[in-house]
Amino acid sequence: MNYDILIAFMSATAVLAFFPGPDNIYVLTQSLVNGKKSGLATVAGLISGCLVHTTLLAFGVSAIIKDNDNLFLVIKIFGACYLFYIAFKVFKSDAHLILGTGNAPRKSAFSLFKQGFVMNVLNPKVALFFLAFFPGFLFSDTLSSVIQFYILGLIFMLVSFLIFALIAVLAGSISSYIAKNDKVGLFFKWIQIVVFIGLGIYILLSDK
Repeated sequence: MNYDILIAFMSATAVLAFFPGPDNIYVLTQSLVNGKKSGLATVAGLISGCLVHTTLLAFGVSAIIKDNDNLFLVIKIFGACYLFYIAFKVFKSDAHLILGTGNAPRKSAFSLFKQGFVMNVLNPKVALFFLAFFPGFLFSDTLSSVIQFYILGLIFMLVSFLIFALIAVLAGSISSYIAKNDKVGLFFKWIQIVVFIGLGIYILLSDK
């Protein structure tokens, strides 16, 4: 077992998690809008979705997605439509309630977890990223590739969770300062809409 490869994988994962991208922007936005607990639930959902992609990679389904244009297109469309639907729901919501203060109705932690999970699973770019990234870090000549992929997947999930959770906690800590400002609430409502639509367009325009 080559521990240097595992350390390199952890370092690369940390850099990727810190680098501004759709997932951490999404976590940041959710944390600012709904608070750190909601942000952490979103993080848990996003990271749990990685287990699905790890399984697909380990058993070769990701390769099928890569070679099947029609299947790739279907997954992209479903993923983008889901994001557009969320954007529409935010658009229809009350900007004064978007921060979840007072008696405002808020999504449950499970609902946010499920939302993050579905977003991650329906993003074919994640599966293809795993397919491109993980094979270069196989670290053992004795363990099966399936076991190695699962170990790499769990490391990826742990490192990403810690960094995303830090983003959620730091962002959520200032939510109490913006909750009472109606203009700030409206601003973050539209930030959410832009983020969801942007993610949907990003998926639709992505290619293999």
